[in-house]
Amino acid sequence: MAIQIELTKARVPVKVWTTDVDSKALNQLLNAADLPIVGPHVAAMPDVHVGIGATVGSVIPTSGAIIPAAVGVDIGCGMNAVRLSLNARDLPDNLKAIRSAIEKAVPVGFNQHEFSKVKGAAVEKAARKLSPPLDAIMAKHTGLTKMTKDWQRHWLCQVGTLGGGNHFIEICIDEAEQVWIMLHSGSRGTGNIIGRYFINAAQADMRRHQLNLPTDRDLCYFSEGSTLFDDYVEAMYWAQDYALVNRAVMMEAVIAALKPHVPPFTVTSEAINCHHNYVSEETHFGQDLFITRKGAIAAHEGQLGIIPGSMGAKSYIVRGLGNEQSFCSCSHGAGRQFSRSAAKKKFSTHDLAEQTAGIECRKDEGVVDEIPAAYKDIDIVMANQTDLVEVVHTLKQVVCIKG
Repeated sequence: MAIQIELTKARVPVKVWTTDVDSKALNQLLNAADLPIVGPHVAAMPDVHVGIGATVGSVIPTSGAIIPAAVGVDIGCGMNAVRLSLNARDLPDNLKAIRSAIEKAVPVGFNQHEFSKVKGAAVEKAARKLSPPLDAIMAKHTGLTKMTKDWQRHWLCQVGTLGGGNHFIEICIDEAEQVWIMLHSGSRGTGNIIGRYFINAAQADMRRHQLNLPTDRDLCYFSEGSTLFDDYVEAMYWAQDYALVNRAVMMEAVIAALKPHVPPFTVTSEAINCHHNYVSEETHFGQDLFITRKGAIAAHEGQLGIIPGSMGAKSYIVRGLGNEQSFCSCSHGAGRQFSRSAAKKKFSTHDLAEQTAGIECRKDEGVVDEIPAAYKDIDIVMANQTDLVEVVHTLKQVVCIKG
C-alpha cells in the first residue's frame, strides 16, 4: 500500500504510510516539516507514533544541518539477525535452559560486564579500536566526563550488553523451520550520554545566537560548517560504530551460549545488521541530504533489513524496494499504540501470559509494558508498506530475553 495521508499545513509536506496515527504524532511531524532546514518532504512510516521531539517512525531529510534530538539518545539502536543450520526439531522441548544460558552470558537491564572480566578478554579486544576516536571526542568536550563517574569503565563494560526497555534477544523459527538468532540493542548508556549532551548543546547554541527557536525546542539543530556540527557528527558516528560492535559481541555470546544445548551448527547466512536511530548522508531527488531515520530502517533496492514484531508476534526479514518517496526507508517494527505507563495500567501479568503462550520468556510485572497488545498489529504495518519492502522470511520467536 502506498502513501495514505499527505499533510500540507507545514512548510514542506508530510507523507504518511498509515491512517493509524494520533494527533500528537501528527503535530510532531508538522513541527519537523516547518523547519527551514527540512525538505523536500518528511516521510512517516506505518509504525509511526509520538516520540520526544521527533516522531518515532519518521524519516527527516535535512540540508546543511542535523537535529540531535531527531537521532535521539539511543544512537545507532538497531537489529542483528543470523540464520543457523539448525532446524526447529533440533531444539529441546523445554527451552528454559537456553533462555537461562543466554541471560547468564549477556547482561540485561542495568547490568553490565565486570571490569575485571573484561580486561584482556575478547570484549576488550573488540572494543579497543573505538578507544582512540573516543579519546579525541572527550578531549574536545570535557563536559561529557562529568555525566558519568568512570567513563572508561562505563563504555567498555557495556559492550556486549542488552539494556532494557524494548531491547531483546530472540531465538526464532522461520517458514522453513530454520532457526534464527535475532537481537535488538544500541549504543547503551554511552550513546545516551552523547545524545543528551549534544541535544542540550544544540538548544544552548541556538539561544546563544538568538536564532528563532523551533516550535519544539527538541528540534534545535547544528548548522553545517560550525564546530559543534562537526563535533556532533564525529561523536554520533562513533556511537553508531559502538552500537554495531555491541550487537556483534552480543551475537557471539548468544551463539556460544546456545551451543551446549543443541547439535553442532553453523551460521548459514551473512548477518543482517541495521540501524534504526541514525543519520546517513545520501542523495535523493537530486539533492545531497542528511537522512535521519528515527525508528526507521534503510530499504534501498535489494537491501536486506529486519522488522520485528512484539515479543509475541511475527517478525520479518525484508528486502528493500528503493522507494524514493520514503527516502528508501521502511518501518523499524510494529510501533507502540500504548505508552509504557498506559500499558501497565491496562494489562496484567495474566494478559501477558496469555499473549506469550508457547514462548519461553519473562511473564512478570517488569515486562508488562512490552506486552504484544501494547504494539500495533505487525501484519497491518506490513500491509501498509508493500511498496517499500518485500518479505523474504517470516519469523516466529520461541525464546525471548528482555531487559
